[in-house]
Amino acid sequence: MDSSSLALKGGWVVTQNPKREILKADILIEEGRISKVGKIGKADETIDAKNCAVIPGLINAHTHISMTLMRGIADDLNLEGFLEKTFKTDALRTPEDILVGARLGAIEMLRSGCTSFVDMYYGQDMVAKAVQEAGIRGFLGWVILDEKFTTQKGSPLANCGKFIDGHRGMPNVHPFVALQGVYVCSEDTLLKAKDLAYKKDTLLHIHLSETRKEVYDHQASTGKRPADWLYDTGFLCDKLLAAHCAWLTMSEIRRMAERGVSVAHCPVSNMKLASGSEAPVPEMQANNIPVGIGTDGCSSQNRLDMWGEMKTCALLHKAQRLDAAVMPAQRVFDMATVEGARALKMGKDLGSIEPGKIADLAVIDLRHPAMTPSFRENLVSNLVYSCQSDCVRDTVVAGKPVMRAGKMLGLDQDSVVEQAQIISEKFFH
Repeated sequence: MDSSSLALKGGWVVTQNPKREILKADILIEEGRISKVGKIGKADETIDAKNCAVIPGLINAHTHISMTLMRGIADDLNLEGFLEKTFKTDALRTPEDILVGARLGAIEMLRSGCTSFVDMYYGQDMVAKAVQEAGIRGFLGWVILDEKFTTQKGSPLANCGKFIDGHRGMPNVHPFVALQGVYVCSEDTLLKAKDLAYKKDTLLHIHLSETRKEVYDHQASTGKRPADWLYDTGFLCDKLLAAHCAWLTMSEIRRMAERGVSVAHCPVSNMKLASGSEAPVPEMQANNIPVGIGTDGCSSQNRLDMWGEMKTCALLHKAQRLDAAVMPAQRVFDMATVEGARALKMGKDLGSIEPGKIADLAVIDLRHPAMTPSFRENLVSNLVYSCQSDCVRDTVVAGKPVMRAGKMLGLDQDSVVEQAQIISEKFFH
C-alpha cells in the first residue's frame, strides 16, 4: 500500500453521504483511503480542485469490457441478428485481443471518471492484467454456462474457480462468479455456481429477463418466468447482482427483494437492441432493491460512457411514465455511485466521499462550457443532464492518480488505440 498522502483542495465536494451534502472543502487521502473532508494542511501531493467538483468515482454495474474491439460491428440489427454477428466475431478473438480490448475499455472509462466496473466474460485473466496496468478497479466474473453450450476449454465452473483462486487479493481486482443466463444454464449449473460463490465468498452475477423472448421461451419450457423459477430453485440470494431485468412482474420484484437481490439497469443497451423498453426500476427501488447503472458491452451500447447512461436513464423513465419527476437527477446520480456500491455489496468502501472509504474519485471541470454555470443548487442536475466525458479532468483510484489533466498515467493511450485499430481489422473485413 502506498503510504504517501494526497490532497484535493478547494473544490466542491459532492459527498453522496447520507445527507447528500455538497461542501466547499478539501479532501485528505492516506494509504488509499479518505482520512478527512474539511480544511487540511500539507500533503505529499496536491491536486488543485478550484473551480472543480470532486465526486465519487462512477460505478459501471454491468459491462463486457473487451468488446470495445467490436464497437459498431452489429448495429441496427434485432437481437437475433446481433447475437449471430457478435458470436461469429467473438469466436475469432485471441487472449491478446481480449487484453487489448480491456486496455482500451479501461482508458475510456477512466477518462470519463468511472473508477469501478463489473465485467462478465471469459479470459478474465487478461482483463485482470489490463485492470492492473490501467489502475482501474475491476469486478471480474468468469462466465459459467452448461458445458454443451460453451466454447471454453475444460469446465467453465472449474475455470471460474481457478480464476478466483489465482486473482484474489490482487490490487483493484475483485474476482467473482458469473453466469450467462437461464437459457444456457441448467438448474444444476446454476446451483453449483451459487455454491461456488458462497464457498469463495464472492459476488454472483447473471443476465436476467433481458428480453421478452427469453421470458416467454423459459415460461414455455418450465411453466415459470425466469425470476420465479430462480426463486423456486433456491438460486436467488443476497450475493446476486442481476443485469437488465427489463421484463419483471411485481411478484418477481417482491421475490427478488425478499432474497436480497441487486440489479444493474442498462437502459441504452436495452433501447438500442429493442430488447426491453423500460425496466421497472421505480418499482424495484420502492421495494428497496439496490439498482446500479451499467453500460453493457460496446458491441451493443457502443460506448462505456456513464454520463450518457445516466441521462438516458432519467429521460427514458420520464418519457415512458409521462412523469418528469419519476426519476430525478439525485436518484440517478445515486444509482451511479452509492446505489451502485450497495448493489456490489461494497457500500462500506465505495460510492461516497466520507472518511474511511476507499479514495476512488473524479475531478470535474466546472469551467467547461457544458458545466457552466454551476452552483451548489444545480450541481447534481448538471452532472446528470449536462456533464460529458471531456469535463473530467482527473481520476483517482485507491488514492492514486491514474489520470491528471486529461493525460493517462498508467497506459499509453496512443499505443493502445493504434493496436486496437490494427487488431480489429480482422473482425470487419
